[in-house]
Amino acid sequence: MSRVGRQPIPIPAGVTVTIDGGHVAVKGPKGELSCDIEPRLIVRQEDGHLTVDRPNNDAYLRQQHGLARTLIANMVTGVTEGFVKKLTLVGVGYRANLEGNTLTLSLGFSHPVVIEPRPGISFAIEQADRQRQQVIAVSGINKQQVGQQAADIRRIRPPDSYKGKGVRYLDEEVKTKPGKRGATGK
Repeated sequence: MSRVGRQPIPIPAGVTVTIDGGHVAVKGPKGELSCDIEPRLIVRQEDGHLTVDRPNNDAYLRQQHGLARTLIANMVTGVTEGFVKKLTLVGVGYRANLEGNTLTLSLGFSHPVVIEPRPGISFAIEQADRQRQQVIAVSGINKQQVGQQAADIRRIRPPDSYKGKGVRYLDEEVKTKPGKRGATGK
């Protein structure tokens, strides 16, 4: 049996879960999310926990078992705490401005890059630590949408492999190459 799928999902206070066959809706203090899961999977709500079970050991149902449990757990976490991805701008003159909820980036191109957020996503700009780099916080209740929006921003100017300049995740390690050294040995 799936190790992930077997784990119960705790339901915090203030969160309501509605199960209708293969459709699961979760409503909490930060909003409402819903998703469709494999209809043959059994989702039970009992004494403050959700459990996901499967009727047999079919290979496809084994795959969907852990996935459905993770999707439901992410929805519960999203409507209670939300998700945040942080990106940092590394490079001389790289700047981020927030006008309303529209993000404007200056990343060394001849023009500024304007990014409109996806529905349910919000941006925030923070000042980073000792190197005075700006940090962009992408937040929302849907984990997939937050991750996709952060990946779209990073894709505009990915980290350079020689100097490390570009947009990177806050905890991302960028391995740099040594570059040219000239003639050696003579």
